[in-house]
Amino acid sequence: MKAFKNVLFPTDFSECSEKVFPFALEMAQKFDAKLYLLFVVRDISYLVTINVSGDALMNTVAEVARGAEKQMQEFCDKYLRDLSPYETTVVIGNPADEILKFANEHAIDLIVMGTHGRKGLDRTLMGSVADHVIKNAAAPVLTINPFRRKAANSEP
Repeated sequence: MKAFKNVLFPTDFSECSEKVFPFALEMAQKFDAKLYLLFVVRDISYLVTINVSGDALMNTVAEVARGAEKQMQEFCDKYLRDLSPYETTVVIGNPADEILKFANEHAIDLIVMGTHGRKGLDRTLMGSVADHVIKNAAAPVLTINPFRRKAANSEP
């Protein structure tokens, strides 16, 4: 098997992400790979059509990005004190597209991400970031549904 040198963990700081992160960390450690953590602030510029000032929207997005950078630092302080190398990035855009773009630009060998298991109307309206990444990534994508995982000590 090819060794992974660059592992990407896209996070949204949700409970799902926190449960999936140990898999990304383990893959990076096992392969002595660089771990990249990526948070994508969803671009909301399309809301300008509902009579909202573009400046107000951009200020909101910038504020969310600043908050995400702070949350990323807290996440890394909590989970990555002893790991190096790793790199964090916060970008603005469509999450699935930005994950794919980042993976291509940074020669990512493996993407490790969670699935939220959206269903029905929520899935139709929001789509699935994981599905889009799986279908379009050049690198292998390891997806984990943290809510269906068996406990380590449970019987098969």
